Amino acid sequence: MRRRARLGSYAAVIVFAVPFLLPFYLLLRNALMSRRELGSLDWHWWPETITFQGFADAFGNEAVPLAHALGNSALISAISAPLSTLLASMAGYALARIPVAASRPVFFLIIATMMVPGAATFIPTFVVVGSLGGVNTLWGLIMPGLFSAFAVLLFRGFYLRFPRELEDAGRVDGLGYLGLYGRLALPNSGALFASLGILSFIEHWNAFLWPLVIGQDPEFWTVQVALSTNLNQQAVNLPALFAGALVAILPLVALFLIAQRWIVRGVLLTGIKG
Repeated sequence: MRRRARLGSYAAVIVFAVPFLLPFYLLLRNALMSRRELGSLDWHWWPETITFQGFADAFGNEAVPLAHALGNSALISAISAPLSTLLASMAGYALARIPVAASRPVFFLIIATMMVPGAATFIPTFVVVGSLGGVNTLWGLIMPGLFSAFAVLLFRGFYLRFPRELEDAGRVDGLGYLGLYGRLALPNSGALFASLGILSFIEHWNAFLWPLVIGQDPEFWTVQVALSTNLNQQAVNLPALFAGALVAILPLVALFLIAQRWIVRGVLLTGIKG
């Protein structure tokens, strides 16, 4: 009975995994096909002849600097993810532990920002960043995405449940709020920090609209913007497009496989369900 139950569990996992793995299969299959085979009306489960010409075309197109765009995305995500998570952690600890009269109004103000659609703030943000000279600059691509109200709320909830006994012991040793945060609260929130940092990295890696309007020069294109330019050409090289998309998602897949246990622990710590 136990063996049958285990086999049934594995079968259920495989059945539910197939719809999620299907896009990755199609992406890999199309990237390894030739243009003639991909444009054929006949369905092929796998390329008759595997070719890497799509990858050569994707990285060999001088008009679309895909390799440079990958570097830009990696740099922006590597800076934005830890910095935005650190700022959210500091704000969450301040709201949870520092007893000031303005903490509650600030908390409700942060919640209110989550109710404003991004389309309503997109143009004002662009006007402000553009007036400060942020167009075609790395800081213009990074700065507006450093604040995450959602992450602040999660950190606030975590620090509200943080044991006060540890902080009382730290106060006996002469620590202030900054010392309590840096030496006690932050080191003990590593799982949540890593989880939100990974999600932030994925969010910044996949960002499209903001990098599109700020990084107008090809030198500041991100990988998503670089891939989108292939759709504007009169003759679309589909194998090159799929090859570029495959390369673009590989860092995210690798990051998820390496850090999935941190994501699960972060979800458990915050009490998120569903």
